Amino acid sequence: MVSIKDVAKRAGVATSTVSKVLNNYPNISENTKRKVNDAIKELNFVPNAVASALSSKQSGRVAILMNQSVQTTAIDEIYMQYLLGAIVKSKELGLDVITIFFSMLEDISIDEIIVYLRSQNITGLIVFGLSKSDTNLIELVRREEFKCVLIDAPLVNKNTSCVWINQAKAQYDVVSEVLNKDEVKSILYISGKENGFVTSRRLEGIETLCRRMGLKLTIKQGDFSEKKAREITMKYGKNHDMIACASDLMAIGAMKALTEMDIFRPVSGFDGIALMGYVGKQMFTVKQDFRNIADRAVEEMDKLLHGAEGSEVITTHEIVRLQYLDIIC
Repeated sequence: MVSIKDVAKRAGVATSTVSKVLNNYPNISENTKRKVNDAIKELNFVPNAVASALSSKQSGRVAILMNQSVQTTAIDEIYMQYLLGAIVKSKELGLDVITIFFSMLEDISIDEIIVYLRSQNITGLIVFGLSKSDTNLIELVRREEFKCVLIDAPLVNKNTSCVWINQAKAQYDVVSEVLNKDEVKSILYISGKENGFVTSRRLEGIETLCRRMGLKLTIKQGDFSEKKAREITMKYGKNHDMIACASDLMAIGAMKALTEMDIFRPVSGFDGIALMGYVGKQMFTVKQDFRNIADRAVEEMDKLLHGAEGSEVITTHEIVRLQYLDIIC
């Protein structure tokens, strides 16, 4: 069996240097990383932790990979529910899980990411927060080196599943609920991030609805930002009959702007976060069960690890009108 000493000899470096590259230590030159990774590929080296797991027929570990780049209370609430759901279900199914953040894999190549994950005995990835701009991670999924379950990212192959709600239908449904109660002829739609997988699907939903209903639609990009949604509403809100937002956080920004302008317009959100209940006025929103989504993601990972092929898993959503009494304990 190839050892770390063999890799060091082929690369012309010390064994400690190989270990540092495997464990993603900082301050290692790109040239040294390249030599070590080339030697690993040439010798088909498998780190001891992985070799040990394979020899004992263990399935390895599952990494919960989370994008922590957006720091807001609302995002924290969603990610905490995802994390709790994933950990509880993993324990129930006997899966060994660790948490890795996107930032830990920044500025390193695909091959280096693969080596790092293998050095941690990782065989599966459950990914929360993947966007179209995360090109390295998307390429990692496409290489099918690991079993992957993606939340809100519709990439499916033999070793990869996607778990999410029907984003287009959910956006359609929540705005339809408002239309049933208010006379609306024009809608200001505040969309999410341009590079988000959910953004295009939610846009599809609102565009389909407005086309069928003959409604005037104005689309502005809010980047899931409460502040930006407030600014957009201050500028365009009074000229539209309704404000539809692709997230609850933006809906809060829109509602606060309308209050400051002292005008009323119905506002809809998306996600069903507890913070919506404290806005002061009821708003329709799409309520997602984030813990259940994480639960389903772990179940799907367990299936993949036992030989199932990847698939798209659609979970349920609910249209609710959140208010303070709905969220207090």
